[in-house]
Formats: sequence, structure tokens, C-alpha cells
Amino acid sequence: VKLEEFYGKPITIADRHMVESEAEQIYLPAKEGNVALLVVGDPVCATTHTDMIIRARDVGIKVEMIHNASIMGAIGCTGLQLYNFGQTVSIPFFTEGWKPISFYEKIDYNRRGGMHTLCLLDIKVKEPDFDAMMRGKTVFLPPRYMTVNTASEQLLEALEIAKENEGGDELTLTPAYSEDTLCVGAARLGREDQCIVAGTLKELTTVDFGGPLHSMVICGSDVHDLEWEVMKSFLKEGSSYVFTSAESKAKQPDGRSNIFL
Repeated sequence: VKLEEFYGKPITIADRHMVESEAEQIYLPAKEGNVALLVVGDPVCATTHTDMIIRARDVGIKVEMIHNASIMGAIGCTGLQLYNFGQTVSIPFFTEGWKPISFYEKIDYNRRGGMHTLCLLDIKVKEPDFDAMMRGKTVFLPPRYMTVNTASEQLLEALEIAKENEGGDELTLTPAYSEDTLCVGAARLGREDQCIVAGTLKELTTVDFGGPLHSMVICGSDVHDLEWEVMKSFLKEGSSYVFTSAESKAKQPDGRSNIFL
């Protein structure tokens, strides 16, 4: 209401359903006048927005893009160099009967190449209450924002699922990561109360990061010395993680770390 009063124009809250399934309600009115879609983060970081741009241009609508701050770049404040990141993954909320782990293979691919993995954590907004729907009522559940704690727990669970799928165990498999892998959790980046904590994957399951929004990084198998110079200031107090410099690794017989964490 305040924004409508300020701009003197009507504003529609475009939820996920509208943007994904009713996009024409957003871009078709632009044939007759200007339409602005305000999004969280950078508009081209989401394939949904890219699809809308293509569809608008296909019907002759001019599209102007104004870039915005995004977690894709802001995560660099952890000390991890953006050049060293691989594919970004999304971690969805697990349910009792639905535990997809397609992200596991991407993390595995990244880490084998020495690359970090940015994990975008699930957000549930306007999630229908199915019990209420069965009674003929339309009720939405309160918003849910995945925490670093939940993501860390699910990543550990995904590791066990991956082992079962491969039909192996810790002795026969080289896992994509372990509970001792160095990770970084970040919350509310860019705000005065932002929180960044580094530690092992297991340790991040118990760190209090505060309110949303959260994201996390699974570090690559080799963290650069300069990255560590920044990251060590975020290391959880009492963390069991021990950094091995590139110089120390080079002194090993095969030039590699003896332990895959």
C-alpha cells in the first residue's frame, strides 16, 4: 500500500505460481504501457525470469533489465574467490517420502575439480495446507526458510543415500564430501547483522545463524592460502578443522592431500 501511494500506480504481489504459470499476466500488458517486475537478487540468475524475457521478446515487447545485488556475487565476502566456484546447487526441503539428491553429483563434480559449491537453500512461501483443502478451505501455511543447520543435516543424509544407491560403504566409495569437509554458512549478507561462520559440515548443524535468508558453501578439495587468510576469521570457535597450505601439500610424495575431506 505504501509503495502504491508513493508511486501512484497499482502494485500486484507476484508469487511463484504467477511468475511460473501465469507469466503472460505480467508481460502482455507491456504491449500497451510500461510494466516493472521487481525481483529478489539479479533477474538473470533464475531461469524463470529468462523464460519470461524470451516470451516477451517473441511477441514484440521490448525488455529492459536493471541488474541487482545477488548472493551469486555477495558470497565472495566469505573470502572464497568467485573464480573458484563450480556449478551452483539448490537444496530442497526433504519430506518423509521425497528426498531428491540430484545436487550430490554436482557437488561431487565440483569438488573433484577443486571447485567450491554455492548451495541455495529452499524457501516455501504460500505453501497450501492440504488438510484444510480436504475440508474445502484454501489456507496457506506460514513461510518456511531453510536454515544452514537443516541444509547441513540433509547434506549428511544425502551422503548416506548416495552410498546406499551405489551399493557401497565408506571403505569402498570415495564420497563427494564428508562430515569433516570445510563449509561456510552465511545469513543475511549485506545487512548489519549478517552472520558468516566456517567449520566442518558436521559443526554447522549446530551453529545459530539467526533469521533468514541463509545460504552455504561446500568448499573445494583445495582451499587457496589467500582464501584461508580471510576465512580463518570466520572459523567456528573450537572447530576441529585444520587447514593444510598448498606449500605443505606440495611436500607430500604425490603433491596431493593424503586425506579427502
